[in-house]
Amino acid sequence: MKRGDQPVLSSKKALKLALLTSVPMAAFAPHAVAEEAAGIEEITVTATKRAASTQDVAVAVQAINGKALRDQNIGNFDDYVRFLPNVTAGGRGPGQSTVFIRGMAVQPITVMLSGAQGTTPNVALYVDEQPVTAPGRNLDVYAADLERIEVLPGPQGTLFGASSQAGTVRLITNKPNASEFEAGFEGSVSFTKKGEMSEGVEGHVNVPIVEDKFAMRAVVYSINEGGYIDNVPGTFTTDPSINPDSALNLADGTTYESASNVALAEKDFNDSYYRGARIGARWYINDDWDLLVQHTQQDLGADGVFDYDPEVGDLEVERYYPDELEDSFGLTTWTIEGRLAMLDVVYTGGYLDREVTQSIDYTGYNNTGAFIAYYTCTYDAVRACLNPVKGFKGQQYHTRNTHEFRFTTPEENRLRLVGGVFYDDVKIETLDDYAYLATPDLGFAPNAPISTANSINPDTRPAGIAFFNDITRTEEQLAFFGEVSYDIIPDKLTATVGARYYEMEIDFTGSSNFAAGPFAGSVDNDAGRDYDLSGGHSDEPLKEDDVIYKFNLSYTPNEDLLFYATYSEGFRPGGFNRGGGIPSANPNFPTVGVTYGTDDVKNYEAGWKMSLADGNVRFNGNVYYIEWSNMQVSRFDPQNVSILTFIENAADAEIKGIEGDLIWAATPNLMLFGAFSYNDAKLVGAKGQAIELAPVGSSLPLTPKFQGNLRARYEWFVGDYNMYAQASLQYAGDSYSSLVAADREKQDSYTTSDVAFGVQKDKWGAEIFIENLTDERAELFINQQDDIPRVTTNRPRTIGLRVTYDY
Repeated sequence: MKRGDQPVLSSKKALKLALLTSVPMAAFAPHAVAEEAAGIEEITVTATKRAASTQDVAVAVQAINGKALRDQNIGNFDDYVRFLPNVTAGGRGPGQSTVFIRGMAVQPITVMLSGAQGTTPNVALYVDEQPVTAPGRNLDVYAADLERIEVLPGPQGTLFGASSQAGTVRLITNKPNASEFEAGFEGSVSFTKKGEMSEGVEGHVNVPIVEDKFAMRAVVYSINEGGYIDNVPGTFTTDPSINPDSALNLADGTTYESASNVALAEKDFNDSYYRGARIGARWYINDDWDLLVQHTQQDLGADGVFDYDPEVGDLEVERYYPDELEDSFGLTTWTIEGRLAMLDVVYTGGYLDREVTQSIDYTGYNNTGAFIAYYTCTYDAVRACLNPVKGFKGQQYHTRNTHEFRFTTPEENRLRLVGGVFYDDVKIETLDDYAYLATPDLGFAPNAPISTANSINPDTRPAGIAFFNDITRTEEQLAFFGEVSYDIIPDKLTATVGARYYEMEIDFTGSSNFAAGPFAGSVDNDAGRDYDLSGGHSDEPLKEDDVIYKFNLSYTPNEDLLFYATYSEGFRPGGFNRGGGIPSANPNFPTVGVTYGTDDVKNYEAGWKMSLADGNVRFNGNVYYIEWSNMQVSRFDPQNVSILTFIENAADAEIKGIEGDLIWAATPNLMLFGAFSYNDAKLVGAKGQAIELAPVGSSLPLTPKFQGNLRARYEWFVGDYNMYAQASLQYAGDSYSSLVAADREKQDSYTTSDVAFGVQKDKWGAEIFIENLTDERAELFINQQDDIPRVTTNRPRTIGLRVTYDY
C-alpha cells in the first residue's frame, strides 16, 4: 500500500470503528435498540464479556442507550432507575442510594453508618469495566455522554464477581472515535412547582488527531438542581413521654430546654449540583492492538434533605443541625486489547479515589436513644435537660484498585471460552463524629481514639463530640473465572457452563470511642472499643473462599427466536460487627457474633427473545425463581442487644417473578415501548437471634409486586423541521419500607407521567418537557434513619426547556 492510499483496516479494527460510528444512532428500548422508520434495529452490548447483538445473547439485558437518555432527559441515578421496571432503590438523595433488582431488597443502612457497618450492596455498579460499588453510597455518576446503561438482572457472579448477586448495572461511556470529528452541546432550564429553578449545561467533543489511529474525547457538565423541600421554623424539646429513657431517674421539677431552628429555616433548601469532566484517549497501535485511557472527575454537592416529614407538612421538615453533602471522586481507567494468535485478549484496570464529607441533623435521636438523659441532662437535685440538638459530621475516603485480564476464543468456533483473572483491593476509611451540643456544659471531656487502636486521625476530637468512629475497612479479592460454550447443534442449540473461584480477605480495624463522662472520676482516654482487641475482635482478617457456578442452555429455532434456561449463583461478602462479642444488654437476647457471613443466591430462570412482524415488533422476557439464604440484615436495638448497630445472617427468602418488554414500530412515525415486572418476594425463614423481623410470609421491603412503564414517541416533518411528541407513564404498586418489624411501614402505589414536545432542524434542536405531569407525591422510601419518620419522594411537577446542538 502506498503511503497516500486509504489504509486497509483489519476486520477487528473495522468492527470497532463501525460500532463507534453506529452507536450514537441507536434509540431506546429495554434491550437497547434503535428507532427507525423501517423497524427496530438492534445494537451491540458486552453483557457477556463479548461484543454481541442483544438479541443473540442468551441472557436478560435491560438497557437505556445514549439517544434514549437524551430523549427522556435522564441525568442522575434516580432518573434512570425510574425507567427500569425491575429495578428499585432505597435512598435519601443524591449519592445516598442503594439499588435493588428482582425484589432482592433489604432496607439500606443509614449513611451515618454505611462506612463503619454497612453491608456490601447486592447489586454491583460498574463504570465501563470497573466496579465502583460502595456500602450505602453508590457512586452517583451523572449520565453525560454515555453510550448506554446496561442492567443485567439476576446473579452475574461468574463474570462480574462479588455483589453481582441480584444483578449488575453498567454505565458504558462513549469512547474516542478515530474516524470522524464529533461535538455536541446541551443546555436546559426548568421550573419546579413550589420549588427553585434548575439549569444545566453539558458538552462533548471528539477529535481524531491521527485519522484511524489516535483520537481524544472530552465531556464537561455543570448541573444545578433547585430545591423543593422547606425547612420550616420550629422548636424541639426532649419529651419523656415519647422516649421514657430520656426521663431515667428524673426528679419532679425537671426542666427541659427547647431548641429553635430559626437560623437554619429556609425554603427549598435541598438544592444540589453535579459538576464534572471526562477525558479519554484511544490509540490504535496497529491492526490488532489498541490502548484506551480515560479519567473522570466529578463533584456532587447537596444541601438539605430529600425526604419530608408528613407530621410537619407536605414537602416540609424541621431540621436543627446543618444538612450538607460533598461527594467528589476521580476515576482513572485503562484498557489494552488485542489479539494473540487466535485469542482476543483484554487487560483492564482502574483506580478510584473518592472523598465524602457530610453533616446531618441527628436531633431525632432524642426520641429513641437509650442513654439520652446521660448525654443531655444534669444530675443535680433538680434535673435540667439542656440543649437537645444533636448532629453528625462524617468523612469517608474510598480507594479502589482493580485489574482484570481475560481472553476469548473466536466466536465462530463451535467450542468457545471466556476466561480470566480478577484482582480487587478496596479501602474505606471512616471518620464519624456525633455532636451532642449539651455535653460540654455537662462536663464531658473530649477524647482521642483509643491509644492502642490503629487510627486514621489520632487527634483529640473537638468539644461536644460525644461519640466517634475511626474505622478502616479493607477488602482484597483474587478470582479466577471462565465460561465455556459448546454448540450442540450449530446455530441451534448451545450449552454454557461457567464458574468463578474467589478468595477474599476482609479486615476491620480502628475504634469506636466515647467522650469521658462527668461521673468517670477522671478522664478515661481509652473509653470505647479497639477492633483489634475488644469483644472477641482480633487483628486477624476474615477469610472467605468459594466457587460459584452457572449453567445455560439456549435454543435458536430461527433468526427471529431465541429461548434459554439458566441456573446461576451469586454472593456478597461477609464482614465484621462493631459490637460483636459483647454480651447483650438483655440476657434474653444472645450475644451478637463478631462476624457475619456471606449471603447466597440460587437463581433459576427461563427466557425468550422474539422479533416479530418483519422486525417491527420485539418481545423479550423471562420467568425466574430465586432462593436467597442467610440474608444480611442490619438492626439497632440498644435496649436489648447493643448500643452499636449490628448485622446478622437473619433470614431466608424466595422470589418468584416475571419480567418483559415490548417494542412496536407501529407506523413509520410511531414507536411504542412497554416494560413490566411482577415479583412475589416472600420471607420464608427467620433465624436471626437478635433481630425481630416481620412474620414469615411477609413481603420483602421496597419491592412492589407489579411495576411497569409505557412510552410513545411520534415523529413527523413540517417542511425542513423534524417534529416529535413523546409521552411516558410509570407505575409502581404498593410495597413495605423495612423487613424489621418495628420499622415496617406500607408505601402506597403511585403513577407518574412525563410529556415532551420538540423540533429539530439541521444540527439544532429544542424541546419543551414536563416531568411528573400530575404532580404525584410518590412514597419511594419511608425511613426512620434519623429517628423521625420521613418519606423520600420524587420531584414535584417540573416544566423546562432544552436546547441541543450536534455537529
